[in-house]
Amino acid sequence: MSKHFASASWEGNLIKGNGSYKLKTSGFENSYSFTTRFEDDKSASSPEELIGAALSSCFSMALANDLDQAGYNPERIATDAEVVLTKSDSGFAVTEILLKTRGKVSDITNDKFLEIANATKKNCPVSKALQGGPDIKLDAVLE
Repeated sequence: MSKHFASASWEGNLIKGNGSYKLKTSGFENSYSFTTRFEDDKSASSPEELIGAALSSCFSMALANDLDQAGYNPERIATDAEVVLTKSDSGFAVTEILLKTRGKVSDITNDKFLEIANATKKNCPVSKALQGGPDIKLDAVLE
């Protein structure tokens, strides 16, 4: 079993306040605020951006492993995540995540690459943690 730690704090009210988070192992720290989360302010991060980073990194690693286990040689897997935060009558929710992945893999057909990528999308640990939540979509391209 492997444990991983992060912490976050918030000061002030929702609209005027601000927060920060820290990843324990790397010591990486960043800030977030109402405007960086709910408006178009890109001066700092957001919890949704962290979800995107977690899912895209997990997916890339898992896809490389799944390709290797299937007998293919993954040279490079690059994945971007687009996380959609939507407001409804019941509040805000992450409703969709689009993974845009590009893979450079020797001796594999496009159909086989897509088959493995779609299976990975369902089975990587972060995808499993998000089950029952946002609709995770995949746009996978073999280079």
